[in-house]
Amino acid sequence: MMNLSGYLPYAFALIIAIPFLVLLRQFVHSYITLKNQEIKLLSVKSNSENKAHSYERMTLFLDRIKPSNLVQKFDKGLAVHEFIFLTEKTINDEFEYNTSQQLYVTKNSWKNIVDSKNAIIELLHRTYDGLKGNAELEEFKTIFIMNYMEGNDYIAATMEDLRKEILIIT
Repeated sequence: MMNLSGYLPYAFALIIAIPFLVLLRQFVHSYITLKNQEIKLLSVKSNSENKAHSYERMTLFLDRIKPSNLVQKFDKGLAVHEFIFLTEKTINDEFEYNTSQQLYVTKNSWKNIVDSKNAIIELLHRTYDGLKGNAELEEFKTIFIMNYMEGNDYIAATMEDLRKEILIIT
């Protein structure tokens, strides 16, 4: 038989190296797992920040389309139909600018926001139709606000729903 004493140092090194390699493998696996969890946590945090920003933007949009804020826009020398056209255009432009926010708000909230926008535009036209075009701009604005106040405050309700949802998210 061969002399095994020449292989003894290699066998000893192998016996020492195997546990070290197993521990090194476990350490690397644990490190990779922790890094993956950290990436997921940062992703969730970033998504939460996007959602919070989205809710802020949509609340600002709703605040801007309140009739009390709409009547303060534009020149007082406009005709009523010009005011309605410019107001409707402003609402639609700002809404289109914020349409990407629907990715971050709930489906129900987005529906309420769209319904609020459409209700304000409809109220503008209904008020104009009710006056049959026989009113000055200031009178139209007053009646427009009064019509809004007589109905349900759907904008405030939508904003309150957004506040509740953001508290749940954050």
